[in-house]
Amino acid sequence: MIPKTFKEVIDLGDGREISIETGKLAKQAHGSVVVQCGKSMLLCTVVSNYHAADVDFLPLTVDYREKFAAAGRYPGGFFKREARPSDGEVLTMRLVDRVLRPLFPKDYHSETQVMIQLMSHDEDVMPDAMAGLAASAALQLSDIPFECAISEVRVGRVNGEFVINPSYKQLEESDIDMVIGASADSVMMVEGEMSEISEEEMVEAIKFAHEAIKVQCAAQTRLAEAFGKKEVREYEPEAADEELQKKIHDLAYDKVYEVAKAGSSKKERSQAFSEIKEAIKESFTEEEQEEYGALISKYYHKAEKEAVRNLTLDEGLRLDGRKTTDIRPIWCEIDYLPSVHGSSIFTRGETQALATVTLGTSREANQIDMPSYEGEERFYLHYNFPPFSTGEARPIRGTSRREVGHGNLAQRALKRMVPEDCPYTVRVVSEILESNGSSSMATVCSGTMAMMDAGVQLIKPVSGIAMGLITDADSGKFAVLSDILGDEDHLGDMDFKVTGTEDGITACQMDIKVKGLSYEILTQALKQAHDGRLHILKHLTDTIEAPRAEVKAHAPKMVTRVIPGEYIGALIGKGGEVIQELQKTTETTIVINEDPDTEEGIVEILGTNQEGIDAVLAKIDALMFKPEVGSIYEVKVTKVIEFGAVVEYVDAPGNDVLLHISELAWERTNNVEDVVKVGDVIDVKYFGFDPRTRKEKVSRKALLPKPEGYEERKPRRDKDGGNRRNNDRRGGGNRDNRDRKPRNED
Repeated sequence: MIPKTFKEVIDLGDGREISIETGKLAKQAHGSVVVQCGKSMLLCTVVSNYHAADVDFLPLTVDYREKFAAAGRYPGGFFKREARPSDGEVLTMRLVDRVLRPLFPKDYHSETQVMIQLMSHDEDVMPDAMAGLAASAALQLSDIPFECAISEVRVGRVNGEFVINPSYKQLEESDIDMVIGASADSVMMVEGEMSEISEEEMVEAIKFAHEAIKVQCAAQTRLAEAFGKKEVREYEPEAADEELQKKIHDLAYDKVYEVAKAGSSKKERSQAFSEIKEAIKESFTEEEQEEYGALISKYYHKAEKEAVRNLTLDEGLRLDGRKTTDIRPIWCEIDYLPSVHGSSIFTRGETQALATVTLGTSREANQIDMPSYEGEERFYLHYNFPPFSTGEARPIRGTSRREVGHGNLAQRALKRMVPEDCPYTVRVVSEILESNGSSSMATVCSGTMAMMDAGVQLIKPVSGIAMGLITDADSGKFAVLSDILGDEDHLGDMDFKVTGTEDGITACQMDIKVKGLSYEILTQALKQAHDGRLHILKHLTDTIEAPRAEVKAHAPKMVTRVIPGEYIGALIGKGGEVIQELQKTTETTIVINEDPDTEEGIVEILGTNQEGIDAVLAKIDALMFKPEVGSIYEVKVTKVIEFGAVVEYVDAPGNDVLLHISELAWERTNNVEDVVKVGDVIDVKYFGFDPRTRKEKVSRKALLPKPEGYEERKPRRDKDGGNRRNNDRRGGGNRDNRDRKPRNED
């Protein structure tokens, strides 16, 4: 029996459509949809347990996977099965999670899984842009409590025109690559990279994306109504006690306010808040603590959040004593690590990042192998966040999703400032040594200085800043906070990070927690971020004004040489013997790539010793050396033989040619060494290939004046008029051969 299906179609306005279908696949899931655009198909399922987990948060898992079969490919490597998610898949999971998580009820604690799979791939469709739409549509069809439909779209700008969900080819030409997540009413998430655009242009891109999202949210609502929207399940809410909440608020609020107003350090402030909390707990009996322990902690943190927010809104003061626009003290240092190719320290308040740069060949490029994308990165950045950076001891279980996301943000901030003609593969690693607010932006700053210290010729230096927002809907008050602390990140209504040069924005990441945020407030916040970004940028350029003109003495120098494809084999040699010996003797690394368009060889030579690099270049020049007929060349005598001298072109070592004895001088030469000796450097003229000998011909005498009265010698002839030499070749001119008897006559 063919199942009944329900389908909605979204018109993207340029001949493309996105369809959302349900009723055919994965019907035991609590909600499932297939989202399709072109030949690209995503299957999304959602399931949530009916029993709450024993935790005080939402245990939500968003999983996005791209199946290699979707693109008709096998997984790479030895193990032919999809294993751990790639960085690209992890980044898509984070994009979806950040929009979904705030829309579940605060007291909903059931284990919930959202699984999105790319089942069919279209090379003209970027599937990650539809993942948020798929997740929300599946939730709308389920009985899981969820506030409202949302969607996500990618927006680009090609030739000045905004484009929704651009293709890979369009994105290559775009100066904007942003993913926006929103409901019909409010923008909730923004992340992307740009080519130094203005704050106003960024807001216009967000508005354009939001209009497309409204259409997609409406389509989900229609689909749910046609399918038959399920009643939202009942679940056991958290325990609540209004009287207890008021009592704790009265006990905590004023004390917290005074501590917050004192402007102390993170350690001192945390200690003071802990003492207030413990004093409140002790005001209850042991039986009350046993019964209300979780609620006491919950209500205390609510009172703390309210006090800190009101301090900022009413008095313009913050936890560490700063005003809303103040940036924490900054100090920077470059060239801190003596053995690396480039390094820097960036410290802002209680956040510190140590960045290193390593320079390499194309062989060290980061290979990306996903069903939806294959390629490589010649610039990439890795971010590490060890537990000691926040004074904690906790298990280390590989690279976290957070580390992947923060590193990607910093990489996107910097990558458009690495020039296209940079010969190196550049790897930046950021080690977070202290953290109290925006270590990703510290990574951008330290990464900029480290690359400049390494001699990477950045187009412009980049800085970054993390901003916060506190609003009060009742009074209409709001405060935009520059350079937020970790605590301000948690208690604020918006956390947004902006990076850029002095001329524009290069990347951003926003999580907006308040509904209906006006674009006027967003624009003001971006303007304030611009001022803070330039303040930080000055500290960077005061530390290192411009990139080093050259790489450091111990860092590898890179030279690139393009050679015709016909010479690639000669440079490599049989079994690689030539290139291996050359690398060994010159102490260099040589990488040869073939350009598929021109079939030319791109030779990368990497080495710390310039003499070694020069030796490789000389070898390449020698391999490609082609003397021109009629030209004069300087040669060195390398060997003397009976009928001439072997000479080597001085400008092309390894290229030898025979200088025949008859071409040494106009006069008859009986002994070669009467004219030249080994080691002599002389000039010769090149005549090309001699048609008689079929060998290259060079001449010394052609550059000398003819002696006075010189007459050209004529070959002797036999009595019958034949040439003795030619007769000898035919067997009739060699007297010894004529006189010799046949072997069988002996």
